[in-house]
Amino acid sequence: MEKERVKLVGFWASPFVHRVKMALKMKGVEYQYIEEDIRNKTPLLFELNPVYKQVPVFVHNGKVLPESRIILEYIDETWKNTPLLLPQDPHQKAMARFWADFSDNQLGKVALEALCSRGERQEKAVISTVEALEKLEQELKGKVFFGGDSIGHLDLVIGWISYFMPLWEELASIKILDSSKLPAVNEWLNRFLTHPMIKDDLPKKEKLYAYFDEVSRRIAPLYGSEI
Repeated sequence: MEKERVKLVGFWASPFVHRVKMALKMKGVEYQYIEEDIRNKTPLLFELNPVYKQVPVFVHNGKVLPESRIILEYIDETWKNTPLLLPQDPHQKAMARFWADFSDNQLGKVALEALCSRGERQEKAVISTVEALEKLEQELKGKVFFGGDSIGHLDLVIGWISYFMPLWEELASIKILDSSKLPAVNEWLNRFLTHPMIKDDLPKKEKLYAYFDEVSRRIAPLYGSEI
């Protein structure tokens, strides 16, 4: 049987890329990683993802797939060995997708605004970020992971807050992950970061700090702020 050809085009600082890497590791899938500089995109990225021109891009036996959450589902359905990432119950599966969308399209946006804006706008963004996390706090109560007793699809999607958000707090001199307000989220954060499938593959803090410091300064004018 011919060995499956799996490639992942990514960028070292992208949380969307890291969630795919984590899923592949959990499934035991070997793959070729191709680093793409998203600040100086190559023709390869335009060829593989002409619609969005973003990473990650997943290639399996010549078939190309963009968008990290779609890639996660494809990996789960293609390599059906344990652990299964999405719940098998239809309602639980639908709710995992709901909260994954909430994380990317609600929490992620206000958290980035909290990092890049200043003054009153930043204060409002911090409040909105905490409120979004409080909704996840309720969803997480009584569970070890969002996926139940083991890491699942939703943990991989939301996992970015465990290693990106503390760094964003430090960069912007803000407080979001208050353990008194978000005890379950903070306990989950520690379990996620120390999990053997996660802890050894995270980007270096110093390198991330420098990158997001540059990002926050570049994006700040979009929020009408000066740094």
